[in-house]
Amino acid sequence: MEVDAEAIIHEHYRPGSRLAELLLSHSRRVRDKALSVAARVAHLNPDVTFIAQAALLHDIGIYWTRAPRIHCHGIHPYICHGIIGRHILVPYGLEAHGLVCERHVGVGITPAQIIARRLPLPVRDMQPVTLEEIIICYADKFYSKTAGGQAHTLAVILAELARFGQEQVERFEQWHRQFNPESANV
Repeated sequence: MEVDAEAIIHEHYRPGSRLAELLLSHSRRVRDKALSVAARVAHLNPDVTFIAQAALLHDIGIYWTRAPRIHCHGIHPYICHGIIGRHILVPYGLEAHGLVCERHVGVGITPAQIIARRLPLPVRDMQPVTLEEIIICYADKFYSKTAGGQAHTLAVILAELARFGQEQVERFEQWHRQFNPESANV
């Protein structure tokens, strides 16, 4: 399916606005990293067209959230941007792309985590399932929207994930070993 991800983004974000530029800059970096990862695991046959599209759209829901540091002045907590993104994309017939939105937050969120942390999310499994979802989720951790485009180091990513528990750290380390076989010492 041909998807013009940037056109969809511009239906929801004013072209040229600080928020649109921030979103596109971040999403392009994530896309490029995800495509690089996909190339390293080409033997697993990842759908690179889907990865390119979904990586650009993975954060489309941020404008409905309250995150003034990144020019978001909505009413919802930032953690809701994934489910909001899914809500935005489903009417376009982009259910799989919407699942990427929902499942990329953190390294995925389990129903038990939603309950234990009293997160303002529906209680359902929001962990990445497909190879493409995992690749995008993995790539996203290397780029924040506030770091000026600089890639995070593995140490920074692991320290950030550690705030949410060892399970998140271990999941990311597993992905890192899978996508970077030369760095087996993680």
